[in-house]
Amino acid sequence: MRGLGSPRGPEFRTPPLREEPAITQTPAPPTTAQARPTPQAPPTTAGTPRKGRLLVTAALVAALTGTAAGVVGARIYAGGEPAPAAALPRAPAAPAAAPSGMSATAARVLPSVVSVESGSAGGSGFVVDDRGHILTNAHVVDGNATATVVLSDGRRLSARVIGADDDEDLAVLEVGYPGELTPATLGRSAGLSVGDQVLAIGSPLGLSGTVTAGIVSALDREVRLGGAHRTAVQTDASINPGNSGGPLVNARGEVVGVNTAIAAGRGGGNIGIGFAIPIDRAAPIAERIIRN
Repeated sequence: MRGLGSPRGPEFRTPPLREEPAITQTPAPPTTAQARPTPQAPPTTAGTPRKGRLLVTAALVAALTGTAAGVVGARIYAGGEPAPAAALPRAPAAPAAAPSGMSATAARVLPSVVSVESGSAGGSGFVVDDRGHILTNAHVVDGNATATVVLSDGRRLSARVIGADDDEDLAVLEVGYPGELTPATLGRSAGLSVGDQVLAIGSPLGLSGTVTAGIVSALDREVRLGGAHRTAVQTDASINPGNSGGPLVNARGEVVGVNTAIAAGRGGGNIGIGFAIPIDRAAPIAERIIRN
């Protein structure tokens, strides 16, 4: 970036005193290793008292010192040396602390959430047991027999779709390496109350590991899911395309719903009205699919 040129200090000059000999300026103030030059005392006139001569000498020494300091300052700036940058005030570094509150909740659930890629479709899902089963929405797999799941650490695993319930919009995937997965804790949606804090976790618009927060806006809200009208948990936690199949969790980190649908505006984005299949209904359907 082009600057404004090198700063220069003012030129200090001392006018000669009346009837005084010329004074030679020194290039730098004297140090302890160098003898300080003694200015010449003004000649004594018949009518000048001794006290007056002392005052003139003191003034001359002060002028000489100021002139030398000014010349040194001007030469430093003329040499292009930048002035030291002023440090902006910063808060001291806070000691590392364990996550708490909703931060701890998110940290506990994120390893259980996966991104799901199946043909041209995609969405989210979460691990429901230690046998490699993942719950998602039926519209996420879109009738395909296989899918790819992307874990929270970026690893990709192949999965097969072992079953789906299109009317309830639920599907179960299975991967061959269950030891690679971290099961989520399933809670009870019957214990929810309007106003409870919740988190929606998933891959909206392909942004994996996205966490949004909100509250339970309503219970048993009737909406059209899959091929029929069903009741759902309504939340204002931001849910967008790609969140489908991801978990809705309470403040304890327990899954209380499967994020499934939104009420969208004309532009198709989130307007603060999302719906999740209650886990009390989704869990038995997943168990039936796994058994069969």
